[in-house]
Amino acid sequence: MFQTFAVFVIALFPVLAALGAATDFLTMTLPNRLTGALFVAGLAALAVAQPGWAVVGWHLAAAGLVFAFGFGFFAMGWMGGGDVKFATAIALWLGWGQLLEFALGFSIFGGLLTVATLAVDKALQPLPALRVGFLAGFPEHRHIPYGVALAAAGLLVFAQTPWIAMLPL
Repeated sequence: MFQTFAVFVIALFPVLAALGAATDFLTMTLPNRLTGALFVAGLAALAVAQPGWAVVGWHLAAAGLVFAFGFGFFAMGWMGGGDVKFATAIALWLGWGQLLEFALGFSIFGGLLTVATLAVDKALQPLPALRVGFLAGFPEHRHIPYGVALAAAGLLVFAQTPWIAMLPL
């Protein structure tokens, strides 16, 4: 029974990360209840795994560092508040040891997403009827659904974490 619960809790990360990416892509928002659920699930996963206080501290430190930088980026208008909270929740799951890979991953995916979004926007300009999701308002606001890049990087790095080793595959 306990192992089933552990698998359920660990499986929440890819489900909630993918849901966050899809929600951000379609609505340009990352709801607080989604990022909150991802964060709480991360705390629950740490409780289930019982890795020791030092490891829990490093996971919390990773989340704190991402939040601190993200808050600065938000204050300068470089990042949305939902993206900051989403990145913080993902960092809690990944921990300190995977933080650099996560940052590199979301930087690369974010750059690719930006270039792709600009290219699609230019291609769809003569066809306003084909604008869907965040592309509908893109010409007026020029925002990128960065939650997609955060989720992609998080999922890529998550596949290399000790969480996967806990699953009975």
